[in-house]
Amino acid sequence: MSPGLRLRVSLSCQTLEVLDGEGRVLRRYPVSTAAKGAGELQGSFQTPRGRHRVRAKIGAGCPLGTVFSGRRPTGEIWTPELEAAHPGRDWILTRILWLSGCEPGFNRLGCVDTMRRYIYIHGTADTAPLGQPLSHGCIRMGNRDIMELFDLIPVYTPVDIVES
Repeated sequence: MSPGLRLRVSLSCQTLEVLDGEGRVLRRYPVSTAAKGAGELQGSFQTPRGRHRVRAKIGAGCPLGTVFSGRRPTGEIWTPELEAAHPGRDWILTRILWLSGCEPGFNRLGCVDTMRRYIYIHGTADTAPLGQPLSHGCIRMGNRDIMELFDLIPVYTPVDIVES
C-alpha cells in the first residue's frame, strides 16, 4: 500500500473506507457503530465524530477470533458455543486499533477524550450484524476484514469519523 493512507468511517452508511493520498477508495468494509448514535461524551456509549488517529495496534500475530479483555488476549477463541455461554458479552475480537482524538475540546482531553473512552476499531462475533448501528461506541468489523485492515495501515493513520 502507498504512504498517505487514511480511513473514513461513515456513520450514515455504516462503512469504513481506506483512502489513498489522493482520496481514492482502495477498500470499503461494512461496520457497526454505536446503537446510541454519534457523540463524544464519556459514558454516552456513542461513537465519537471528527479527526482521529490510530494510536495503537493490538493483537499482531493472534489467531482469528482471539478474545480480548482490557486490550489483552484472554486465551479464548470466539465460537458460537462460547458466545452462548456468555450472553450479553461485548465481543472484542481478533485485532484492536485504538483511536485517539485530534481535536481538543471536541474528541480529545477532558470528558470527551476518545482514547480515555477506549474507542476502538475491532473485530466482532461472526453472528453480530454489520451495516447497522449496534455497538457500545466502538467501530465493529468482521474478523477477516479487521485482520486485513490491521496489516494495511501503520500506527498514526488518520481516521475521520463523519455522519454522512
